[in-house]
Amino acid sequence: MAIEVTMPQMGESVVEGTIAKWLVHEGDQVQLDQPIAEISTDKVDAEIPSPGAGVIAAIVAHEGDTVPVGGKIAIIEPVGAAVSTKPQAAPAAAVEPPKPTDAAAARERAAEPARGNEGSRRYSPVVLRMASEYGVDLNRIVGTGIGGRVSKRDLLKYVESLGGRVEPGPVPAGPAPAPARPSAAQAPLPTPTVPPRAAEPSGPVFRAPIYEPREGDVVEPFSRRRKVIAEHMVYSKTHSPHVGTVAEVDVTRAIALREAHKAGFREREGFALTMLPLVAAATVRALKEFPRMNASVVGDSLVIRREINLGIAMDDQEGLLVPVIRSAQAMSVVGLAREIERMRKRIANRELTADDLAGGSFTLSNPGREGNLYGFAIINQPQVGILRMGEIKRRPVVVETDGTDALAIRSIMYLALSYDHRVVDGVLGNRFLYRVARIIEAADFEL
Repeated sequence: MAIEVTMPQMGESVVEGTIAKWLVHEGDQVQLDQPIAEISTDKVDAEIPSPGAGVIAAIVAHEGDTVPVGGKIAIIEPVGAAVSTKPQAAPAAAVEPPKPTDAAAARERAAEPARGNEGSRRYSPVVLRMASEYGVDLNRIVGTGIGGRVSKRDLLKYVESLGGRVEPGPVPAGPAPAPARPSAAQAPLPTPTVPPRAAEPSGPVFRAPIYEPREGDVVEPFSRRRKVIAEHMVYSKTHSPHVGTVAEVDVTRAIALREAHKAGFREREGFALTMLPLVAAATVRALKEFPRMNASVVGDSLVIRREINLGIAMDDQEGLLVPVIRSAQAMSVVGLAREIERMRKRIANRELTADDLAGGSFTLSNPGREGNLYGFAIINQPQVGILRMGEIKRRPVVVETDGTDALAIRSIMYLALSYDHRVVDGVLGNRFLYRVARIIEAADFEL
């Protein structure tokens, strides 16, 4: 009996995946749980194991194809019975006559709803969001996915074909067909309004020159993750007006607290206590007091989040990842430290899932101790703020002792906050950062 290989569900927030590489060919014999393909999503990369033993009878989705979750990508037949299951060409009599022009044919095919799906075209949330941003009518795009589904790649190719500018297409003759009414289970949620795109400048437009690699240069193609990171960073900087503010934090007491509990903590928990959980605990405490910093921009609205899902930016060999600690408002310093260590191990063992990276409401970044006085991080959309830790240095500072000023050697760290000026004003951003700094300086933590 034939086994269908389908695109797996890689997380609750993931609706499609891209075939990055096939590890087998048609006719190859495979065993149960043998990796047969590498897939990429907007969150993570993973391998698809074979759901059974047999022979790869047909590869339905090819490298580069984006397939919805549950979509068929290959067929496995029992050994000795594998035959091609690719659809045969339709009889000549069933082939429709050619359209007058290729462009007209494309428009006519794009205007038709995809077969199945109760007579209406369905789109992933990613495609719907991008279509809203570009102002694109999805009915004008010919989908190359399963069942004529429009993928992210189809949409980007369509926009690129228009020179990056989206203009209204020709209005078809006759009344437009009424859209199919979705069932209650499929009814889409209300979509926030999106402001219109700015008009293209009428004068000359600067275009950056393209560097041509020369002999001796090393060309490193972007990995799937690097492409996603690049797209996210550019999107965040062009959609969110970033403002930065810096606070100087005296962490002398916090370091003394950590040193006093360091040995017992390692013996009890099995890992070292660092400054990161202390700063995370101070951030969570401040977010409780300033809930507008724990929010997301949705269209023309600000959604203040009920739970504090703290993202912790971490790095590995392939690039940046931001695993999320859910319901951080209910955790102690020790609980946060355990979650940070658990996520670190999952990254090291390549066990991180898409759900581990989804749903963050605020992000904390700690890029390292060396050469990191301070810096401003890019906001992790759709959040409204990100806090970046600097290195800790011992410096002479002025302190007040018995009513007089004196010089003292203290451990100082800079905290840099980047916030979205669409919804966070300077007063709120500064008050939030000031509060985080004072909590750390007081070192009132239970370990």
